[in-house]
Amino acid sequence: MTTTAPLLTASPEPRDVRARQRRRTALLSCGAVLVLGVLATVFLTTGEMALSPSVALRGLIGLGDTGDVYIVQEFRAPRLVAALLAGAGLAAAGAVLQRLFRNPMASPDVMGITGGASFGSVVLLATGASQSLIPVGALGGGLVAAVLLGAFAWRSGLAVTRLVLVGLAVQAGLAAAVNLMVVRFPAELAGSARQWTTGSLYGRTWTEVWGAAAALAVALAAVFLLNRRLAVLDLGDDSAGALGLGVSAARLQLLVAAVALASLAAALTGPVSFIALAVPHVVRFLAGPPTAGTLALTGLTGAVLLLASDLVVQHLLPVEGLPVGVVTATLGAPWLLVLMFRQSTPVKRSSV
Repeated sequence: MTTTAPLLTASPEPRDVRARQRRRTALLSCGAVLVLGVLATVFLTTGEMALSPSVALRGLIGLGDTGDVYIVQEFRAPRLVAALLAGAGLAAAGAVLQRLFRNPMASPDVMGITGGASFGSVVLLATGASQSLIPVGALGGGLVAAVLLGAFAWRSGLAVTRLVLVGLAVQAGLAAAVNLMVVRFPAELAGSARQWTTGSLYGRTWTEVWGAAAALAVALAAVFLLNRRLAVLDLGDDSAGALGLGVSAARLQLLVAAVALASLAAALTGPVSFIALAVPHVVRFLAGPPTAGTLALTGLTGAVLLLASDLVVQHLLPVEGLPVGVVTATLGAPWLLVLMFRQSTPVKRSSV
C-alpha cells in the first residue's frame, strides 16, 4: 500500500521577505521625497509676499526679479534647509540611540543631549562668538550631556527606567540653566538666545546654516557607514563579539555619531522634541525591521515632519512667531506618555 506524504505549505524564504521589505522601503522613500518636494514648494511660495512656484524656483537659482531672488534666497531658503537637515538629523539620531540602547524611549530630547546642545550654544553666544561657531558649542554641549548621562546611569546598567529618569533630569537641569542665562542676558542677546528654550527656525541665515549643514552631512554619512556595525550589535553583544566586532569601540563610535547628529541639529533649531522619539517608531511600523534603507527613510520622514510643523506654525496658527518646538512638543507629550505606560508593563521582548 502506497502512502502519500502530506503536502506542506512552504513559508516565504528569508530572501523573499527581505526583497519585499526593500521594495516597501523604496516605495515609502519615494513617497517621502515627493511629499518633501510639495512641502518645499509650498514653503518657498507662501508668506507675506506670495510667489508662484515658477518664480520661487527661478529665484532659488538666482534668476528673475531681484526682490524675488532676495526673498527666496535670503529668507526662505535658509529656513527650509535648516528644517530639512535638522529633521533628518534628529530622526536618524533617535533611530540609532533606540537601537544602540535597545530602549524605545531613548532619544536625544529625552536623554538630555539636545538640552546640552542648547546649553553649549547659549554659552558660546554669551561670549560674543560668531554665529558660524554655534555648531561647535552645540556639539560640545551635547557631548557634555552624554558624559553626564553616562556618569549617572551607567553604574546600574542601562535599565529603561533609570536611563529615562536620569536623561529627563539632565535635560531639565540644562534647560533651566539655559533659561537662567537667557533671563540674565542683555536685551540684544536675549532675543537671539530665545530659540534655545523651545526650538525655533525663525530668522535662520546662511551664516548659521552653512557650518551646521556641512557638519550634519558628515555626521549623517558617518552614521550610514557605521550602520553595518549597528546591525551586528542588534544580534547581541555576545554574538557580535563572536563575529569579531569590537563591541565597546563600536558602541562608542555610534554613540558619538548620534550625539553629533542631535547636537548639530539642535544648533539649527534648538531643542525640538518629538521628532527623534516618534519617527523611528513610525518607520518601523510602516517599513519593518531596521536596515540601511529604513535609516534613510527615517531621515526623510523626520525632515517631512519638521518642515510640515514649521508650515503649520507659519500659516495655520493664529499666534504669530510661535516656535516650531511648541507644535512638536504638543504632538510628542502624549506619545511619550504612551511609551512610558507600555514600558511600565512587563513584556517579553525579542531582540531586533
